[in-house]
Amino acid sequence: MAAIGSAVGLGNVWRFPYVCYESGGGAFLIPYFVALFTAGIPLMILELSVGHWARSSPPEAFKKIGKKWEWAGWWTVLVPFIIAWYYIVVMAWCFSYMIYSLDLRWGVHAENFFKNFLGDTGSPAIIGDISVPVLLGLIVVWLCVFLILYKGVGRIGKVVAITVPLPTILLILLTIRGLTLPGAIEGISYYLTPNFSRLFDINVWLSAYAQVFFSLSLAQGIMITYASFLKKKSDITNNAFIISLADAGTSFLAGFTVFSVVGYLAFSQGISIPDLGLRIAGPNLTFITYPTAISLLPFAAVFFGMVFYIALLMFGIDSAFSMIEPITVGVNKKFKISKAKATGVICIVGFFASLLFATGSGLHWLDIVDHFVANFGLVMIGLVECLILGWMFKLSKIRDHANKTSEVYLGRWWDYLIKFVIPFVLFILLFVAMVNNIVNPYLGYPWWIIVLGGVAPCLSVFLLSFVFMKIKQRNEVI
Repeated sequence: MAAIGSAVGLGNVWRFPYVCYESGGGAFLIPYFVALFTAGIPLMILELSVGHWARSSPPEAFKKIGKKWEWAGWWTVLVPFIIAWYYIVVMAWCFSYMIYSLDLRWGVHAENFFKNFLGDTGSPAIIGDISVPVLLGLIVVWLCVFLILYKGVGRIGKVVAITVPLPTILLILLTIRGLTLPGAIEGISYYLTPNFSRLFDINVWLSAYAQVFFSLSLAQGIMITYASFLKKKSDITNNAFIISLADAGTSFLAGFTVFSVVGYLAFSQGISIPDLGLRIAGPNLTFITYPTAISLLPFAAVFFGMVFYIALLMFGIDSAFSMIEPITVGVNKKFKISKAKATGVICIVGFFASLLFATGSGLHWLDIVDHFVANFGLVMIGLVECLILGWMFKLSKIRDHANKTSEVYLGRWWDYLIKFVIPFVLFILLFVAMVNNIVNPYLGYPWWIIVLGGVAPCLSVFLLSFVFMKIKQRNEVI
């Protein structure tokens, strides 16, 4: 349940529907499920197997594979920690908008309201002031993360029993309401009508693999950490299939939720769906398009506004604390301090790091850091993970461990996927991202912005992973 909660997050709602729409509609499901079964699920099995076999945090797990590889484990837990800095800011926005839903405070000018809410300066170069509503939301969310994690996995189990099924139920409720609105069928048609000619576009296939890779919380140390707490006889492959298919199903459902309302908004404003452009993706969808549509509802607008942002908060909180848990467990084991103290220190550091994204330039820095960490940091970790486990370690040992407790038997085909197919796909993703960013600097930002928001975070966590590896544990001889 915790792993499903980690995999299913805000990206399922604001990224998958738009990627599907842009990549051939219903035809996109073909490359998506090919990617899921050739890369997503095999890599999920790998991470669950390593965690279950090592029964320790990612740094300790990679150290068991070989002492010289401990840095890779630290790398996998440091990158999601950086992601949490700005991910929790987005949750703070959701928290504020949940309250604003009580009186639909954004009115009919949702875009202007969102910019005023953020105190948007229009540029990452102009920092601006910290938004008080965002700051209050940050305090609430970071406090919730601490309270969920500081007592260990027992409390996580109790939390996810509520936070995993509840937002799915709310999403279904929103979907049913959306499908009853005028224009909803046109929206669903745009979402699902297949354009099979797009299957011959390599970028569509790369988008499918990227969506699967990012959505499943892979290469973040999360699945390794969670699997280390599983019972010894837990079925590894079944868990991997359940987590992956639950994530895919939620993404598919979210498409109906989003495009039924997008169709209604286009109908209400007398424009076509393509004219909405980027307003049906990312933060624009969540904080501009959807609120605008909610304000136009003929009845129960407040109720459905509350339901939408509560669902986003529930989806987000599981992903948020799953990004923090790996590094707290790593610090707990490495420095021999209590879980509560490790969690407290990490949450305090994370809170202060989040403040940059709570300023008037926060939306811009969030976009830049997320672009580079996702397209370079996570992809590189996934690539290194496959190379270390597939080529520097006896992969059959991990496969045999998974087969001991699993109904679905892994053959050598799985080895080939880990050693050849997945590294090749990740290398192509990395290469394409590098070429695109060299030829066309991201959003035309000046080089120093790219260095500060893109290169520096990726390089810093890579170097810091070696620093953590070199630090001796208290029980080690110096």
